[in-house]
Amino acid sequence: MMAHPRRILLADDDLSMRAGVAELLASLGLEVLEADDGLQAVDIARNTLVHAALIDFQMPRCTGLEALPLLHAVRVGLPVILYSGALTAATTNMMIEIGAFSVLKKPVQPDLLRQEVLRALDQSPLLN
Repeated sequence: MMAHPRRILLADDDLSMRAGVAELLASLGLEVLEADDGLQAVDIARNTLVHAALIDFQMPRCTGLEALPLLHAVRVGLPVILYSGALTAATTNMMIEIGAFSVLKKPVQPDLLRQEVLRALDQSPLLN
């Protein structure tokens, strides 16, 4: 067993979606820190070491797109997965260009979500 659990930051303003995703991530043995929006996610990342993040694209106060550079500013190298139910090729490309680790369309297949989160953690420089 690892001395420090792998920790993921989950930001989604949809409480039922967030609860389901948090349960799935916890089943992987991850410690899940939850945020209601991008600003709260940045505050959590600033104050607690997280190894990866899964951020909703559309949230009040601070969207996933707005939070992405802020998260990278407080945790250099943090793999951030953005997910959204309203993806277009243009928004997907824009998210990748500004540094998203990957972009997933909601509703995300559980196996794909697990795979991407584990891939992000495997490549996280914050675990080394």
